[in-house]
Amino acid sequence: MTVNDFRGLAIIVVNYGSSALLQANLAPLTRRQPALTVVVVDNYSTDSERARLAELADREGWHTVLPTGNTGFGGGMNRGVLRAEQLGATHLLLLNPDAEIAEAAIDALLSASKASPDTLFAPQILRPDGSVWFAGSDLYLNDGRIRSARRRIPSALADIQPWLSGACLLLSIELWRLAEGFDEEYFLYWEDVDFSRRVVAAGGRIAVLTKALAVHAEGGTQHSGGKSHSGEPKSNVYYYYNIRNRLLYAVRHLDTASLEHWRRLTVPVAWEVLLQGGRRQFTSSLSPLVAAYCGVRDGRRMVRDELKLRRRTTYTTD
Repeated sequence: MTVNDFRGLAIIVVNYGSSALLQANLAPLTRRQPALTVVVVDNYSTDSERARLAELADREGWHTVLPTGNTGFGGGMNRGVLRAEQLGATHLLLLNPDAEIAEAAIDALLSASKASPDTLFAPQILRPDGSVWFAGSDLYLNDGRIRSARRRIPSALADIQPWLSGACLLLSIELWRLAEGFDEEYFLYWEDVDFSRRVVAAGGRIAVLTKALAVHAEGGTQHSGGKSHSGEPKSNVYYYYNIRNRLLYAVRHLDTASLEHWRRLTVPVAWEVLLQGGRRQFTSSLSPLVAAYCGVRDGRRMVRDELKLRRRTTYTTD
């Protein structure tokens, strides 16, 4: 039994060619809980997909935001939250199309947020096979690597930045305003790492509510069915943006010495990102390597431009 009636809670979803996932994952929930407000931002993919999304939203009573192009995950979320604010939302559930969450978990997250409105909450997220996909994650500031919080290295505690996955987040509208939404330059991936940092920098906190469970078929918006267990190949989009955006984060937040250190580690870290999808993927296609190369190239270009700017600024100041 739920404690909250969900009035004032808006679910924000960014759609990109995923209307079938929304019909399967979100529609059953909102039919059972009509008090929920739903805002779907349809990042344009095709005319036929937009028509399907519009028809689904009209049938289910969802609100839509329809940009003319693809605004990325962060850009889509920012637009969706703006619409939810206009509709009077007091709390936000940011949810991926390939994620499922039941009323009991939403209720637990919402109750926690009401008790602690300055905290950004995430549930524990499982894969479809029941294994843990997310239960907290750490960014290691000494080298820019990401590891599960369950594998935390105790000796590195001072150099760790915990962060929460954007696949499923619940927060108050006040905390959203305090953190000023997502940085849209990331486009895909790492914007949740950045957002977690800015929540904390603005005086908020982040927390995983382990008793609340969600299920995420990772990559479901890019592959039919998504990933049911660990070790499966990732998409080329995943490889490119994870490698590129690691260095965008460094440009945004690190001092010059740390930025240069992260840049020197770009190739080995990029290889580790590729290996998340296993070595067998390279036997069928070299496209993951091409995506990684492009991510390395574009990330290093951002670092190079930033370092030039910092040197000019220092020279001018001196």
